[in-house]
Amino acid sequence: MNEQALKDLMLRENEDFRKLYEEHRGCEKRLEILQIKSVLSEEEKLEERELKKRKLALKDRMYLMMAEFQRGR
Repeated sequence: MNEQALKDLMLRENEDFRKLYEEHRGCEKRLEILQIKSVLSEEEKLEERELKKRKLALKDRMYLMMAEFQRGR
């Protein structure tokens, strides 16, 4: 099963995975808003760094769940 098919399956069947995915998308959307700005305040720069860290951590957890799912099949 390819990565996208596995992700689609897990989005349909695994609520925990779906929550992580939605939070990841929320971080992505907020980062897009910040990137539109030409100048960020110090607070926004801090928020951007934290969002990037959070987004990466969420992605890591999703890929771990995907790997565990595949091992369990």
